[in-house]
Amino acid sequence: MISAIRFNQFGAPEVLKLEPVNEQLPGPGEVWIEQEAIGVNFLDVTQRKGVTPVALPSVLGLEGAGRVVIIGEGVSNVQVGDRVAYATGPIGSYASARLYPAERLVKIPETLSFDDAAAVMFKGITAQYLLKTTYPVTHGKTVLIYGVAGGLGEIMVPWAKHLGATVIGVVSKQASVEKALTSGCDEVLVFDANNLASEVSRITQGRKVDVVYDPIGRASFEASLDSLRPRGLMVSFGASSGAPSAVELSTLNAKGSLFLTRPSLAAHTASAAEYQERAQDVLAAIESGIIKPRIWASYALKDASLAHTALESGQSSGAIILKP
Repeated sequence: MISAIRFNQFGAPEVLKLEPVNEQLPGPGEVWIEQEAIGVNFLDVTQRKGVTPVALPSVLGLEGAGRVVIIGEGVSNVQVGDRVAYATGPIGSYASARLYPAERLVKIPETLSFDDAAAVMFKGITAQYLLKTTYPVTHGKTVLIYGVAGGLGEIMVPWAKHLGATVIGVVSKQASVEKALTSGCDEVLVFDANNLASEVSRITQGRKVDVVYDPIGRASFEASLDSLRPRGLMVSFGASSGAPSAVELSTLNAKGSLFLTRPSLAAHTASAAEYQERAQDVLAAIESGIIKPRIWASYALKDASLAHTALESGQSSGAIILKP
């Protein structure tokens, strides 16, 4: 039986319900995938809560991996039996099987398991565009990265180090410091909005950092701005503590002619060609050992609410996947 997670109202993890669905024949340009693993991301949480709007009732999920079992008319880039993964919409990866646009599928090598592919693709492409496009990290740069003990941080830190950066990591609790250091951080700070910027200044001997990667939002925004060198770049790409308040342009001037951006995965994978290019760079980074998929926990699809609870509460420490 095919099943999928749906929700009819915004709210706590308990709104997520497993429901039976019918198999569908793919239309032109589509394929039917039997899924082996599904990635869980914080964007899923914000959609479930209504912070990131979706039309109700709704399915959930943007990342998965499995095998192609039926192809629609005009599909030539994949064949029945291919091992594939994906990391963008349309929404609906929380399912045992689903329709998906063929041009957005990424073929994965036999050396990469379905579980690892589902755990790394969304976060890997996010890390790729943040480190190589939003701010091209190169040798000699100093970067500040929040959440370095989490799923995205575990990818960004070693990749930034490979690119030659000095990495100052930020974690939410003392217990995560050792893990962050093991992942490659040069320094690790436990988040405290009152003294983060002064600690960054101390570590860098007053220079501060070239770029801040901040997925936290409201709680960290001011501290992040104050951690930047003159003409540094503030990358605000998440809102786990709520959306940042509006910024007066004069504030950026007063703090040293700072730059501010709010990037999204969708804008950096808008065309199939750009999406595939970024995905291939992620696969190459895995193949060369620059980044390594790490799964913190695996839950049954029916237990998606438990996975959300672990992610939202801060209990998790790494990537989470669902298994149909």
